[in-house]
Amino acid sequence: MTTPADDLPPEAWAAALAGLAAMGPARLRAVLGTWAPEEAWARVAAGSGCSRPAVALVCRPDPAGLASMWRAAARRVSVPALWAAHQRAGIAVMLPGGPGFPAGLRADPDPPAILFARGEPAVLDGRRVAIVGTRRCTRYGRDVAYDLGRDLAVNGVRVISGLALGVDGAAHRGALAGGAPPVAVVGSGLDVVYPSGHGTLWEQVATNGLLLSEAPLGARPEPWRFPVRNRVITALAEVVVVVESGEKGGSRHTVEAAMVRDRPVMAVPGSVRSPMSSYTNGLLADGYHPVRDALDVLVALGLSSAPISKLDQRVEPEQEVAPVLDALGWEPATFDDLCSRTGRSPSEVSVALARLQAGGWVAEQGGWWERVT
Repeated sequence: MTTPADDLPPEAWAAALAGLAAMGPARLRAVLGTWAPEEAWARVAAGSGCSRPAVALVCRPDPAGLASMWRAAARRVSVPALWAAHQRAGIAVMLPGGPGFPAGLRADPDPPAILFARGEPAVLDGRRVAIVGTRRCTRYGRDVAYDLGRDLAVNGVRVISGLALGVDGAAHRGALAGGAPPVAVVGSGLDVVYPSGHGTLWEQVATNGLLLSEAPLGARPEPWRFPVRNRVITALAEVVVVVESGEKGGSRHTVEAAMVRDRPVMAVPGSVRSPMSSYTNGLLADGYHPVRDALDVLVALGLSSAPISKLDQRVEPEQEVAPVLDALGWEPATFDDLCSRTGRSPSEVSVALARLQAGGWVAEQGGWWERVT
């Protein structure tokens, strides 16, 4: 049943405003900072949404043109029907000062004007660590992110990340295995799964933890939304851990946001030869604390309990294939590299790698072989 307009809560009007084209976080914050949500909608629908100086300032260079565009768009929206769509999708809408809005965001220097949520906001009452890193991570980075997520969750820590490919997804899978509710802050509407292959993981996080977004229903994962969402990840966390990142990775935005908010940043060491660890190794060179395992993070949180890891159930490599594993070492290598290092024929190395892979000791990605921790 559709709620009559007269009975709609403030969150319904705010959600409708958030869905207007070109209504980014700064503009929405200015609009809702000037008028109450229902009045703000009425003014926008009347074409006077940019009439106050504080709003006009963030609507440059053409406030009048933007106000006209908003008016036309607002007239095509049924706010009661839109609110009903949120309710059918199980998406809650939270406003600063209202029920469920995270306490850690209330005093933020750049707080969201609105948050959309699936799951249970109360999970944020626990201890919280952000685990971030590159989408194009190595097997090493993916394994470390998983282990950190799992071992922190075993100790009751809420793992926060962006639910992206690579490090984010691995950290969330680890957190789910560890048992504590994970928290994801995404860069699209909560009805737009991105990346598309993470549909199952989205549902698992929403069912067992919390999904958050500033983006309204139907919002596509536009590139500008990801640096913006990174500040929310940082604001919600007590500690930020960077697992793997190149010099130009999105993790840099997260670290910069952490510096503004005085959040401790930690980094996982990586090979000096790996471009995927160039930024994290740089952070360590600049004096940030290293992360060897979850215990380092727990100490940073002031928790004394040691992490509980799953026992390694793998069978030791057979004697005839162990030299290939030793030759691989702890850095990615090509098939030809391994043939050269071992002095064995391609057929012998191929058989050894197949056995090692079946035993869970190595993995292949993009023509590179890596050791599995």
